[in-house]
Parts: sequence; structure tokens; C-alpha cells
Amino acid sequence: MSAPRIRVVRQDIATLDVDAVVNSANDHLWMGGGVAGALKGAGGSEIEREAMAKGPIALGEAVVTGAGRLRARHVIHAAVMAQLVPRTTAGTVERATRSALARAEEIGARTVAFPALGTGVAGFPLDECARLMIRAVREHSGTVEEVVFALRGDDAARAFESAARR
Repeated sequence: MSAPRIRVVRQDIATLDVDAVVNSANDHLWMGGGVAGALKGAGGSEIEREAMAKGPIALGEAVVTGAGRLRARHVIHAAVMAQLVPRTTAGTVERATRSALARAEEIGARTVAFPALGTGVAGFPLDECARLMIRAVREHSGTVEEVVFALRGDDAARAFESAARR
């Protein structure tokens, strides 16, 4: 098995037709703003209810829920920050990426969409996030065939495109 193909798109992650989308979550899996808010808004509050029933989880870990009304079939909630302390670290971003990929394997997902984990509310640097996440995907082998990085801003897209070219 080889590493998944990597694709970078400028698109709202909540609109993608993939097997699973990854939520940049807090450790209590409460879905407030940012990516979590977009997924909850588009997919319905049942996503948050199901997620919170599985929490809290350790930073860097991930859990899977249904996707409500999203086009995706699953949401993988990857904890990159504490609910009460909205900051993250390189190690947490990398562990969360690897955990999300492991959960994708467990559910048989072939296509997975990620946001830039920890770069919103937690304020983690885009370039470092892109480098860590791209490396984790390249080192992954399994049944996941494609990882889509769904990014909203031009700066984020440029950071991930640049990391993917390296």
C-alpha cells in the first residue's frame, strides 16, 4: 500500500462529497465556531450530540460520528486543543492527524478531507501545520486513497500547496 494522494482545494469542508471529513475539535468535542461550527451548521446538531457523548478525549486523539446532513458519511473529530485553553502544539497537531487517519482506516474510508488543524481558534502557524500534516499523510499507508485539504483562505491554501510540493 502506498501513501494517499494529496489534493489541496479552496472550499468549505462541509460541502465535500468524501467518505469522511475531519473536525478540528476540542477535547470535550463541543462544536462552537470555525470548522466545527460550519460542520454542525451544515450537518445538524446531532453530530455534536453524538460527539459529546464520546468525550472528553485526550489531546491528539480522534473519534468518529455520523455526518448528519453532510454529503460526507462520517465526521472524524480530532482533538487539537483543550476546550478551556484554545492553544495547541506541533506534537498535538501531528498526533491528531495520525489519529484521524487511523480512525479513517477503521471505518473503511477511502477519501478523507482535513482542515488546517489548530490554525483557527488555537492560532497554530499555517506553515508549520501544513508541514506536519503533509508529512503525516505521506508517512501513512493503508486503504485511504486520497486526502483532501479543504482550506478557506488563500494563505492556508498557499501554505499547504507549498508543503505538498516539497
